[in-house]
Amino acid sequence: MRHFGHLADDVRARLFLEQPRTFTAQSEPAVLATALGGTLYSPATRPALAADIRKLAARGVVSMVLCLEDAIADHEVDAGERNLVEQIADLVSDFTDCTQDHPLLFIRVRTAAQILDLAERLGPAVGLLSGFVLPKFTAEDGGAYLAALAAAEAATGRRLFAMPVLESPELAHLETRREQLFGIAELLAAHRERVLAVRLGVTDLCSAYGLRRSPDLTAYDVALVAAVIGDVVNVLGRADGTGYTVTGPVWEYFPVQERMFKPQLRRTPFAASAGTARASGEEVRRRIIEHDLDGLIREVELDRTNGLLGKTCIHPSHVPAVHALSVVTHEEYCDARDILRQEQDGGGVLRSAYTNKMNEARPHRAWAERVLLRAEVFGVAREDVSFAELLSACLCG
Repeated sequence: MRHFGHLADDVRARLFLEQPRTFTAQSEPAVLATALGGTLYSPATRPALAADIRKLAARGVVSMVLCLEDAIADHEVDAGERNLVEQIADLVSDFTDCTQDHPLLFIRVRTAAQILDLAERLGPAVGLLSGFVLPKFTAEDGGAYLAALAAAEAATGRRLFAMPVLESPELAHLETRREQLFGIAELLAAHRERVLAVRLGVTDLCSAYGLRRSPDLTAYDVALVAAVIGDVVNVLGRADGTGYTVTGPVWEYFPVQERMFKPQLRRTPFAASAGTARASGEEVRRRIIEHDLDGLIREVELDRTNGLLGKTCIHPSHVPAVHALSVVTHEEYCDARDILRQEQDGGGVLRSAYTNKMNEARPHRAWAERVLLRAEVFGVAREDVSFAELLSACLCG
């Protein structure tokens, strides 16, 4: 697999100073956690699920969750399980003879018992599975999921990762949040080698209070949600070796007839990219606004600022924006390399190569290391390549 591998070689050469490196489902967990990018959710009941996965992989989708939980009705679970097993088996011939890269595939279950059951029912096709998404994960119930995952690994002989979703009312409620977070941290620490990333279920957190944000607002504009995100990162996203990759919340896209607020995208970056791709910068900007993706773009930037990486996606149009924003800019790359070089030389402070900030070697070391890992997976843009041009290439490539 390779991010932006669906683009032509000459397009990638034009866009990237350092091109994204290839990785496989067997790569190191830190690489895979960073590489998740825009993780696309799909109901397990879709009749053409295998065809969807083939098509989306060819369009640059690198990670997918096949959902047996909230994405389907209660009475559809049995049919969803059968369909999922059949559809994944249908993919085996495509992805085992190296005719096509396959995305990282995860199953979102409803119960712990489904984990071992599905792993065994998949048979040889379990080799296409990277792990399971564990919904409504709490300190009390999470242990059963992780024990089931360990049993599935033992039964299949495959490495299977867990991605717990933090979305329970106990996490939303202030009086139980602290106990939950420290209990979850203790539980995950006992299974660290199996935990690929921690996901945030903002929709469920909002539901505990009857809230729902509009396309004009980000998760960080909802004070209650922003407080939970901050606390989750505080406990589970630390850069001292005890933390995990925490992914950004889902962007709920629903077209609106009339916007209440002005678009949040400035014209300048898109005007600058006009003529450098098959679609003009202004056309890309129009398409983003038309599909309410300007709010998504702002939220991804806020995710990064608040310590989150990657994002839950429910529509294929969201993935290119998440991936384009994950590319390391030339300025970030220069700063990160300078910081690590200065830290090796004994620390201190130096002016950035762009002469617009001061880089402190020791305080910024963890940030720099994360940037270089992201650079390895998503690549480094050339100095004159903007996000708008990266997104233009993704939309047109």
